[in-house]
Amino acid sequence: MSYAIIGSGAIGGALAKQFARSKINAVITNRRGPASLKQQAFAPTVSPAETVDALDAEVIILAVPFEATEEIAKARADWSGKIVVDATNAIEFPAFKPLDLGGRPSSEVVATRFKGAKVVKAFNTLPAAVLADQPRRSEGHRTIFVSGDHAEANEQVASLVTSLGFSPITLGRLGEGGLLQQFGGALAVHSLIKQR
Repeated sequence: MSYAIIGSGAIGGALAKQFARSKINAVITNRRGPASLKQQAFAPTVSPAETVDALDAEVIILAVPFEATEEIAKARADWSGKIVVDATNAIEFPAFKPLDLGGRPSSEVVATRFKGAKVVKAFNTLPAAVLADQPRRSEGHRTIFVSGDHAEANEQVASLVTSLGFSPITLGRLGEGGLLQQFGGALAVHSLIKQR
């Protein structure tokens, strides 16, 4: 599998650190271009790329503000064959409350933007500092929740979660588990340890 992290802020940087720690090759991109990532890249495992090139990856992790997903989605008319991992949180600023999406899970909104993609919600519930920290604890492994409407895509993302050193907990479909893990949901901002 080929991986791309779209966004180099707190969450994107935390994910890049985990990819590098686990020696899993990936590219990282942002809207400012590869030159702005020279200091942040975790060479040789995670390398900076142009966004257009990063979107060729099989698994694309969205580590950008929720509103930015719409513009990224416009880069292609058809996202078939791609797994798009939604690590965003739909937050209304400055009130810092969930965006009003008419009761729809935020990842279902993302899925309508990325036509043809298999969208999986993951990596959005841990604060960036915790996500960047060592996932293996003396008492077990930190957990990452995974939700999506395509069982095979959920399994592939859960496998990535395991490869990064976390323990995946698959919660089902976006309309079920996705609601639990989105910002304002019951599982948001919970750092759980799965004992082994």
